[in-house]
Amino acid sequence: MDRIETGWLLDFYGPLLTGRQGALLALYCEEDLSFSEIAAREGISRQAACDAVHRAARQLEEYESRLGLLARYRRLTQGLYEGLEALRDAPGEQAQRARAILSRLLSEEEGSDGL
Repeated sequence: MDRIETGWLLDFYGPLLTGRQGALLALYCEEDLSFSEIAAREGISRQAACDAVHRAARQLEEYESRLGLLARYRRLTQGLYEGLEALRDAPGEQAQRARAILSRLLSEEEGSDGL
């Protein structure tokens, strides 16, 4: 799994990790630090940093495989975008109202990081 995908999972399931796991994974995903940089910053070996990050990422993957919140979020936002696109050129007050509702829902979902 790549950093971006792991970052998404961290946004959704990060609170379920221990504080230490979340902090190390955030250094890797959000601050884009290498394992060597994490190790130096945290006073641990490079291998310990690597193991901790991979273990935390696997835990997040397990949460997603069981709960599917990220997949659900992506389906929901994709559907909202498709609904907006379908209504883009539709005339009338009802179409305008529907666009406003879909836009509001999309804004709320994207602002909440799915949580």
